[in-house]
Parts: sequence; C-alpha cells; structure tokens
Amino acid sequence: MISVVVLISGSGSNLLSLLKKSENPLYPAKIVAVGSDLDAPGLEHAELYEVDTFVVRPELFSSKEDWAKTLLANVQHHQPDLVVLAGFMKILPANFVSALKGKLINIHPSLLPDFKGAHAVRDALAAGVTKTGVTIHYVDEGVDTGEIIVQTEVDIEPGDTESILHERIKSVEHELLGSTIEQLAYKQKPVLR
Repeated sequence: MISVVVLISGSGSNLLSLLKKSENPLYPAKIVAVGSDLDAPGLEHAELYEVDTFVVRPELFSSKEDWAKTLLANVQHHQPDLVVLAGFMKILPANFVSALKGKLINIHPSLLPDFKGAHAVRDALAAGVTKTGVTIHYVDEGVDTGEIIVQTEVDIEPGDTESILHERIKSVEHELLGSTIEQLAYKQKPVLR
C-alpha cells in the first residue's frame, strides 16, 4: 500500500475518481491528503472522504520559492510515497520538484510533447488534429517536459467543442490515472492502452 498526496486547483474530478477507487481494500494506494493553491471546489471531495486537506495560497508569499517551500512542507508532513498533480494549475519551482524527484507525477490532457501548457484541449482543436489524448508523466523543472510514463489516444470527433472534448478526455484520465497509480504501487511499468 502506497500513500498518495493529490494536489488540485479545480473541481477535482480525477481526485474523486481516485477516492472512489481507494475505497476498494484491494486498491494498493491510499490518499492521505489533498492540497491546493486556492479554495478549490474539489477539496469538498476530500472532506467527504475524511481525507486531510490544506491550502497554500501563492499570493501570501513574497516569492514563488517561499510559497513552494511551504507547499512542500505541507506535502512532506504526510510522508507520501507518491504526489499526484491532478489539475494543479501552478508551475512548481525547482526547489519543490527536486525535493520530490521520482515521486511527483502529473496528468496532462494531450499526447505530449504536443500541446503543452494550460490550454492543451483548446490548442489541439485549434490545430485541427484528429487525435489528442492523455499523458501521465514524471514532473521535472520544465512545463510538461518530464519523462512520459504512459499515454492513451483520444479521437477528436467532428463538431467537438472544447468542453465536449475535455469531458471525453476526463473519462480517459480517470481510468488511466487510477491504473497507473496501481501499477506504480506494484512497481510495474504502466502498459500503453
């Protein structure tokens, strides 16, 4: 059983999916805390499951590094085996990333290295591609540049809007994130789907 801290900035749909999976006693990961950079609506999921939460607001700190140092202290307080960025919309400074090297992963709504950054779904639609997807990768000091763990393709259908495509991607994210964490818990290389 591995312990997991999840960091979110939004509605927490991936978080909720993980919390539901972790209800199964055979699932090899337990979410021990959920953190955010703001009062994210997704924190309510953690509270419903009686999981510790914390919020570390960047605007309360004089520098991004000081903010990241406090965020890291909150994460490390829970001694996680794995830290998951699940819709965490802040770029983390090197001091945070290096302290968690090898156990910090991110889920991203594109087939990296294509469409990095915060608007991947919109950018894929604007580019006119017929496929996008989901990538889970280790976090490094760059933006969506870390070693890829696993990817899954998602077709872009005629008439897709950003919100329709994003919802289809989210359903793939929920399954892929849960299975990837399970495989990491068993120290297996996640398989491509």
